Order: sequence, then C-alpha cells, then structure tokens
Amino acid sequence: MKDLTQGPIAGHILRMAAVMVIGMVGQTLYYLVDLYFVSGLGSQAIAGVSAAGNITFVVLALTQILNVGTVALISHAAGRKDKHDANLVFNQSITLSALVGVFVLVAGYLLTRPYLNLVGADEGTRQAGVTYLYWYMPGLALQFAMVSMGAALRGTGIVQPTMTVQVLTVLLNVVLAPVLIAGWGTGHPLGVAGAGLASTLAVTAAVIMLTWYFERLEKYVGFHREQWRPQFAYCKRILNIGLPAGGEFAVMFVLMGLMYWLIRDFGSQAQAGYGIGSRVMQAIFLPAMAVAFSAAPVAGQNFGARNGARVRQTFRAAVLLETAIMAVTTAFCQIAPGSLIAAFTHDPQVIRVGTDFLRIISWNFIGTGIIFTCSGMFQAMGNTWPALLSGVSRLLIFAVPAVWLSNQPGFTLRQVWLTSVATIILQAVLSSVLVQWEMRKKLAFVSAPTSNPAVPAV
Repeated sequence: MKDLTQGPIAGHILRMAAVMVIGMVGQTLYYLVDLYFVSGLGSQAIAGVSAAGNITFVVLALTQILNVGTVALISHAAGRKDKHDANLVFNQSITLSALVGVFVLVAGYLLTRPYLNLVGADEGTRQAGVTYLYWYMPGLALQFAMVSMGAALRGTGIVQPTMTVQVLTVLLNVVLAPVLIAGWGTGHPLGVAGAGLASTLAVTAAVIMLTWYFERLEKYVGFHREQWRPQFAYCKRILNIGLPAGGEFAVMFVLMGLMYWLIRDFGSQAQAGYGIGSRVMQAIFLPAMAVAFSAAPVAGQNFGARNGARVRQTFRAAVLLETAIMAVTTAFCQIAPGSLIAAFTHDPQVIRVGTDFLRIISWNFIGTGIIFTCSGMFQAMGNTWPALLSGVSRLLIFAVPAVWLSNQPGFTLRQVWLTSVATIILQAVLSSVLVQWEMRKKLAFVSAPTSNPAVPAV
C-alpha cells in the first residue's frame, strides 16, 4: 500500500497518471487495433463494429459500479489504516463481479440484435455488429473480475501491476487481431468475428495474470474465500457509491446511441466517420482520464484520513493538469484532425465526416477535462450522485434540441456536433458548482493530525 496522505499531491497524481495512462492506452488499443484491421473489410464493417462498441459502454457503466465503489472504499480504509475493512471490500467486490459478469453474458446475447436493429444504418452494418459482439461477449463478462482487482490496487495507491498486465494483453491482442481478422498465417480470415474473439482471448489472459499477482505477490489486500459469501452491508456500501457512477456511464451510452440514431439517415459512411472520430477522441482523452482516475485515490485516502485541506489541493492540482493537457489536444485537433482519421480508413467521405467531427468537438475538450476531475472528486468523497445529476442534465439539454433539429429541413451533421459542444460546456459549469458545494458539506471536519487516526469499528 502506498500512503498518499503524505508528500506532494501533484507528484502523487503525476506518478500514478504516468503509469496509468500506459495501461489505459493499452486498453484502448483493444479497440483501435481491431478497428484498423476491420477497416479493410469496408465501411459497413467499420460502422457495425463502431456501433456495437457502444454496447461496451453499457458494460463499462456496470464495471464502473464496482470500480468506483471499490476504489473509494478501499482508499478510505487505506487512509484510516484499516486493512481488515479494505480486504472485506475487495472480496465482496469479487463476489459482485462474478454475479454481474454472468448477468451481462446472458443479457448481452439476448439484447445485442435488437439494439443493432435499432441503430444500424443498413443490414450489412447490423450483421457486422451482431457478429462482433457475439464473439466479444465472454470477454466483456470477464471485464468485471479484471476491474475489481485493478480497482483494489488503485485504492491502495498501486497502479503498476495493472498497467503491466494491460500492456501484455494488448501485445497479445496485436498478435491475434491480424491472424484472426485477416487470416495472416492461417489463410482463414474470420472478419469481424475474429476481432471479437481476439479481444476475448486478451481479456481472459489479463484476468489470469492479475489473479496470479494477487495469489503470489499482493500483501495488503488479497483473496480470502471465507469473505466471498455475500454480505449485504458491504455490498450496499459498494453499490451506494458505485451505482450513480455506473449511471453516469450509462448516460454516455444513451448519448452515443442517440448520436448514431440521429445520423443514421446520412448512411453508413457518416456512421463510420463518427465511429472512428469518437474512438480517436476517446484515445486523445486518455491522459486527462488518467489524471482524474489518479486524483480519486489521492483525494480518497486524504478524505479517509480526514485531511480536508489536501482533498481541496488535489482538486486544484487535477484541474490545472487537466486544463493543460486538454489545451494541447484541442490545438492539435484544430490543426491536423484529418491525419488521425486517415490512419484508419482511405474512404474520402468517411475521412471528411470524422475530420469535421474532431475539429468541432475539440472545442469541448477542456470542459470534458473539468467534468472528469469533478467526477473523480465525487468518487473520492463517497457521493457520486451529483456526477449522475450532471450527466443526466447534459442528456436532456442535448436530446431535446438535437431531436428537434433532426426534424427540420436542412438538418446537417455539423448541427449535431455543435449542439454537443454547447451542452458539454454547460455540464462542466454545473459539475464545478456541484463539486464545490459537496466539498463545503463533506470537508467541514478539521484537518487530521499527523498521528494515525482512530480506526472506526467495522
């Protein structure tokens, strides 16, 4: 366990973020590597895999329930120096990961086709998305175990083992993708099915490696099978913090699904351009997300140690870092967005749509960074409902004008992108107001003394 209640706050954030961003890049490369090889199958395959990829936002929302709840509670326990409580939280998180993983596997196979029938531009796009998800669904179910283990380590201030595992599994995915998708060396290309299978095999390898790490090397939290029996009080604590955070990601899924629905009449090339552009945007966001994800355990441990001044300092440091990172990425997307899109397709219409999307949407990057930071702070203070409120408000103020515009003569893609920019800025303002209000409520306690605080009863 790394003590984040002492030492320079910005240094803690940067050290954790530097390691974490490598792992996050690796996680994103699951999709980008698949997308690169799938692009050779045509615009319908790109659009289908991109649209199907939105289902992963549902899974991400569910994993966030475990991720955020586990990180927050373990970081609080680590701040209090309460190892017993940290272990109970971790093992109850493992139990929940198994239960939710089974649910996702069953629900995914039942709901994939209805979802793709709703958002796919044509039959070829829909079939490509269904095939991809059917092969990727086992990997999505296994994500929950991987997330629980990674969250436990992050809550204790340790991120390198998770990063190492993610990098190794990305390398495995890079090797498998061309073999399974394009048939390199085998002469039997599986197409989009190969993309899903490659990712499933990579996630399986990640779970095996992290399990080995916890069994052999981890000392602070570990598997205690006698603690796997569901305990309502601990499950409730995890879900209390995690459910709103999961809802926040579910809102993102609805927003992206709404985007695909709004632009479906522009054809599969428009959906492909948006799909590539949104995936590139997610990759661009990784450094900023790493800062927000690193700020959460730093602030969380100090919250557990009842050191309000350091919690506030963490917020200020994270906002400054986020703003600097997003300013650079905004400038790049204004200068050369087309080069990012052209790396994945040679279709001029797809490149044009993706380029226009990135150039316009980049104006909300700084606002997005502020939203990330605020979400991390809500997690650290153990109340993620304000973040969900912020996300739902954005959904409403985007959906109403966007749907109205889609029914007007002369409706264009640019109107969708511009509406998105405006609503992100409004959400950033609301999130900032809510986090300041939450800090005034939650940080009213006196800063902790230098000696170890008393450990509350479990």
